[in-house]
Amino acid sequence: MSQSPTAAYGADDTPAADGAGARRALVAATIGTVIEWFDYALYGAAAGLIINRLFFPEFSDFGGILAAFATFAVGFFVRPLGGVVIAHFGDRFGRKPALIFTIALMGLATVAMGLLPTFEQIGIWAAVLLVVLRMLQGFGAGAEYAGAVTLVAEYADPRHRAFYTAILQSATVVGILMATLAFLIVSYLPEDVLFSWGWRVPFLLSALLFFVALYIRRRLDETPEYVQAMERAEQKQAESQVPVGELVRNSPRELLFGFLSVTGHNANAYILSAFTLSYMTNTLDMPRVEALTAVVIASFVGVVLTPVMGAIADRIGNAKVYIFGAVFVFLFAFPMFAMIDTRSLFMASLAMSLGYGIGFGALAGAQGAFLANLFPTRYRFSGIAMTRELNGMLIAGPTPFIASALVAAGGGSPTYVALYLMVTCAVTAISIVMIRSSEVNTGHS
Repeated sequence: MSQSPTAAYGADDTPAADGAGARRALVAATIGTVIEWFDYALYGAAAGLIINRLFFPEFSDFGGILAAFATFAVGFFVRPLGGVVIAHFGDRFGRKPALIFTIALMGLATVAMGLLPTFEQIGIWAAVLLVVLRMLQGFGAGAEYAGAVTLVAEYADPRHRAFYTAILQSATVVGILMATLAFLIVSYLPEDVLFSWGWRVPFLLSALLFFVALYIRRRLDETPEYVQAMERAEQKQAESQVPVGELVRNSPRELLFGFLSVTGHNANAYILSAFTLSYMTNTLDMPRVEALTAVVIASFVGVVLTPVMGAIADRIGNAKVYIFGAVFVFLFAFPMFAMIDTRSLFMASLAMSLGYGIGFGALAGAQGAFLANLFPTRYRFSGIAMTRELNGMLIAGPTPFIASALVAAGGGSPTYVALYLMVTCAVTAISIVMIRSSEVNTGHS
């Protein structure tokens, strides 16, 4: 038996906006999310394939890979700060200005990466500038997805909240797919051309996406739900000056278990999108083109199936689909790597497609609505940003680095990586059960 859709959303939530407004919000949020993950996957792909040779040539091959993935992780260490700061302004002054700022900062940082001189040109300063740009990129990205989910969740009909927010998660895979395709295309260039200027092209092309997203977001209206919540708060003179403080005081349980619930998703997503490229090319010696092709195929499957999982979550409950995704990844961890270890393009593509389509699809398809439902409107942006970005700092960013180190510790075997993935998914499943027991989530009993 379902509860009323608003029962799970907090007392200050309001009915969804009209269909046209919801569609505009979805387009604006989706394009921004594509850019966020295009930027991040672009660097993730580059880190696994070329960053080590361009910016850390003084290290050994393995040391260079670890250094490249360490710079990848740096962006995630800054994301919580960006998430908290930008989400504070998003909760206090509106979703629109916050989302315009995030997309501008991310876009400029990514384009600047494509203009960076390499170690051969300016020595160690190349790595220093790379880290600075990763930090700026991470600061902006820290609030991008949280803001996009908040925007869409507040416009969408509550009965379809999981489906609409799942489209945003599907957009993350579109970004990964586009980034991988971009590197797949330039990988056909002669190696001397690829490492001289070819690698810069995907970073510079991100400028086109950036300007499109900026144009669309400038034309976006504020969400009616947010406007009404702020009006009521002003009438009651109860508006908190610091939404994060109100979040910590009023929703500590939701914050804790929301944070833990993202663990398996983050580990799975970054093993699939960043680590596997390095593993296939550097450990298994698969051709670069075949490794990129496997990721492209799997990403496409994820794009298609994530909204399907979101629609299922609307029908049977977010928590059920979320737990299913965690359990699937837990059970599939060892089979996935066994299939990849065959060095067969078909088997690797199939393994990663199952990981993306079912594992990622279920975790991502339910996650947006699950987190949005945890927090009331007045500090929803801050709540989603803190749960995701603090977890991202501890799990998502370091995962490719951790996985590479675990492969080295296992003598080239992925056994420890599979165990790591299983542990993170167990944390997710347990946290969902714990938060569900408080009967504040899912919209379904």
